[in-house]
Amino acid sequence: MTTSLGVMINADQTQLLRDMSGLAKVAVAAEPAVQDAAAPSSFSQAMMSAVREVDDRNRAASDKMAEVDSGKSDDLVGAMMMSQEASLSFSMLMQVRNKVVAAVDDLIKMPI
Repeated sequence: MTTSLGVMINADQTQLLRDMSGLAKVAVAAEPAVQDAAAPSSFSQAMMSAVREVDDRNRAASDKMAEVDSGKSDDLVGAMMMSQEASLSFSMLMQVRNKVVAAVDDLIKMPI
């Protein structure tokens, strides 16, 4: 019993290692394309991209809630989840903005 269990565990470990190796190869092959598309070249572009993403999430959540309100959809849980995601992403964006403003204020107050 112990021997067969050990063999099964070793077989599972070997299969997991093969699967991980395959996933690593796929991730390495897809990595350059993702970096080129998602890498903004400046801070202002990164912030504009973040604002657009938050706005898109907010609009999608609003549309989903409108569908539930009008009776076109009965996915109330999905609409609430999208609404919470939009709220959290907006809160996160505001925290980033507050940190940037505080950093700029600190730079302005620095003695020359």
